Order: sequence, then C-alpha cells, then structure tokens
Amino acid sequence: MNSESDFIKTVFGLKLKQQRQKKNWSLQDLAVKTGLSKSYLNEIENGKKYPKHDKIIQLSDSLGCTFDDLVSTKLDKSLAPFNEILQSDFFKEIPLDLFGINKNNLISIISDAPKKVTAFINALIEISQNYNLGKERFYFAVLRSFQELYDNYFPDIEEKAIQFARENQLQPGQDLKTEKLENILIEKFNYTIRSENFEPFGTLEHLRSLFIPEKKLLLLNDRLEKDQKIFIITKEIAFNVLELKARPNTYSWLDFGSFEEILNNFYASYFAGALLISKEQIIAKTAEFFLQNTWEPKSFENLIEEFTQSPETFYYRLTNLLSSEMGIKDLFYLCLVKKKNSDKIQILKELHLNHQQAPHANATNEHYCRRWIAVKNLQHLKENETLTGAQISHYKDQGVSYLVISTSQKNPFSDGSNRSYCLGILLNSQTIKKINFIKSPSLQTINVGVTCESCSIADCEVRQAPPIRLEKEHFNLSMKNAIEKIRKEFE
Repeated sequence: MNSESDFIKTVFGLKLKQQRQKKNWSLQDLAVKTGLSKSYLNEIENGKKYPKHDKIIQLSDSLGCTFDDLVSTKLDKSLAPFNEILQSDFFKEIPLDLFGINKNNLISIISDAPKKVTAFINALIEISQNYNLGKERFYFAVLRSFQELYDNYFPDIEEKAIQFARENQLQPGQDLKTEKLENILIEKFNYTIRSENFEPFGTLEHLRSLFIPEKKLLLLNDRLEKDQKIFIITKEIAFNVLELKARPNTYSWLDFGSFEEILNNFYASYFAGALLISKEQIIAKTAEFFLQNTWEPKSFENLIEEFTQSPETFYYRLTNLLSSEMGIKDLFYLCLVKKKNSDKIQILKELHLNHQQAPHANATNEHYCRRWIAVKNLQHLKENETLTGAQISHYKDQGVSYLVISTSQKNPFSDGSNRSYCLGILLNSQTIKKINFIKSPSLQTINVGVTCESCSIADCEVRQAPPIRLEKEHFNLSMKNAIEKIRKEFE
C-alpha cells in the first residue's frame, strides 16, 4: 500500500463487503437500503473512497452493525490473515501496474478467500526460505519478469536518449567523449566530479563509484577504465534526465531500500546503453555479421570493439534489440562468474525472452553444466585475456538447440574473479535463415544439460555430480508404473 490512508480505506472496504455478504445482499440491495449509489458503494469496497461520518452511520444502521464495526482497523478472525498481506512489502513496493494488474481487483480476489490466499502466499514464502530466496532475489526476479514481459525493449527510453543527444549536439554511439558528458553533469545538473583512490578505505577498493546526493558529489574510482567511467557518467545523466529520485548511490550495487530503486537503476542503465550504442548502427552491423558464412571469434570481438570495450554492455544491448528489430524473439542472456581459486560457477545475471529458456539459474547449489561454452571459456581464461567462443548447444532432455556465443574476461574490480557473458539464440526455421554461419564447420554441436544433478548425458567427461535429481524422478516413475501394474492385477 502506498500510505496509511490507503490501508485504512482498504480495510474499511473489506469490512463493508464482509458485512454485506453476511446479509447475503448484492451491491444493488445495499444501494436500495442506504440510498447510496451502487457505483459509490463499489468504490468504497474497492478501497478507492472513504465515506464521511454520516454515510458510515447510514451504512451501519442498514447493515445492523455498529459504527466501530466498520471504522476499526482491527480485522476479525476471518480477515486477520489479510492484515499481514496488506502491509507487506509486496503491496508497499511492487508497482503492480507494471504488469497491468489493478491493485483493487487483486484485493477483491484476495478478500473473497483470505485464508486460502494467505495459505498460498505462506507456501511461497516457505519455498523462498528453503531455496534461499531472500528479498533481494525476489525483487530482481520481479524486475526480470517485467523486462521479459516487454522483450527488454523500452521505446520511450530509446526516444528520450535520442532527444537528449539531439539537445546536446551528441551522436549516439559516435565515440562519445567522457569530458563532454562530465561537463553536462557539471553545467546542467550542478555536479561535482572527483577521481578518488578508494584503496585506503579497505573493501571500497572494489567500488567503482559513490554518489553523495546532499553534495551532488560523484566520486569515481581512479582505477576505472574508459568504458566503465563513461557508462557511470551516462547513468548519472539518466537519473537526472528521467527524473528518477529513488536510486542506488553506489556502483556496483551494495544495498537497496525499495523495489523502486531497483527499477530506476534499470531504467538509468537502459538509457545509458541506448545513448552509448546506437540502435541503428548495432542492428546494421550485427545483421552484416550474421550474413558471414563462417563463425570466427575474432570477427565477433571486432564487432564488439566497434561499439565498446565492454562485452557486457554489448551483449546486453543486443537483448534490447534482437527481438524488436530483427525478429529474433527466443533468446537468453547469462552472466556467469567464477571466483579465484574456486571451481564453483554462479549465474550472476540472466534474462529469458519469449519464454523460460533451458539454462536458468537455481539457488540449490547444483552444478551448472561444464559443457556450456561460457563455462569452458571461464576455465581456459588466462590472465589479462579476453576469450570468445561459440557452439550449438543441444539440450538433449528438452529437445532444443541454441546458438550460444560467449565472451569471457577478468573482472578488474574483484579479487581475481572471471566473468562470462553469453547470448543464446533458439535455432528454428526463422533464425536459421537469418544466421548464415550456423552450418559453419568451425561451429561444433555439443550435447549439454542444465545441471549435473538433472542431466541424462551418460559418461559425461566433465560431470561434477551424479544425476541424483534425475535418478529420483526415474525411481518415482518406476514406483508409479509398478503400482499401476498391481492395480491391473486386481481389476
């Protein structure tokens, strides 16, 4: 809920509806009894309006309840579970309108069966606890769902980036100068910008930037490379141009106070990507690359370097545009990380467009398939090296294949961890026609799984764990078949 007033109006509406239903009255019946219009009563029950004192007396007299029965915010036993839901972070922070959900309609659904809905929500909470799904994971899952709903393409932000460039005599993607963008922050938005050595502050040596809002002071880590610095500067411009108030003040992310901060951070990052990498240019160059007959890693690295020194920015920008501009709708993006002196692979970021693609993150500490090109790159990556590769990944258990392109590099702001960025494109009749090098001899087809624990590939040379989840599924299936056999014996 947005405020205490919203909560009070919602509770009053719930109580009025409950009292009406006890009488087995329709809204029309209540309208006749009270002389109030049906539409007005409907708005009260949906938490949109709170009646004046004399109207509450009319309602209580007609319903045969007391004034306090309606105005008290204390809920009776049948509605008590609803109190926690109404005041939860879900209602306080998640902007349901992002998904086309009307809050009042949702409240109406919940109020019809509060015990059942509360039981369902409690089940979700229990699942989240068992799978270590904290508030942060939940909010980022909501953000991903929002991005996927719109194919991660937001034309209004694209247009605002173009408009900003036009007003400031900039050409999107045309080697924008850090100094020019810094001057815009300083002159238009009254910023002070300072390069700072964060190492004396302990763990802050891995922090890229810190914004101090009360002074409009932006501190930039003096270890930043050119592309990292310009991205941060452009994001700061975005926060101001898009008038995003709630926002994180550090890069990378350390903490957040609300879902709005996460959403606004995404909007600002999107704006930065749209300004730094021109939509028209990247689509034209990528289409040209797809027309090549042979897969060549160096050609793809050259394509990245035409736009940025940051593979992550390039890969992510493709997720904005491949679906909307090139009709490649089934794709996924993953960012994987491998820490120094560790064999553990984690999925740091993920995005699945059109439907939940095969390789997705899990919080169960299972082992991701070592046959993925992104994982193989991480294992073979040398110091100060960028490694690009591709393969056709055939998910044997799902019966689907993807062209997967991956670039790996050392993360400069860490204690030696490496990152792999990868883009997976579902191979179907449409994408095969658009990508000429699919049949290139240099592109291997590899059978892959999602995790070792759920993979049916026999004699896998890089398996990290036995297929225990798959074995359990097979055992359960055998039990069901045996039970069915016994049933037939006694028919």
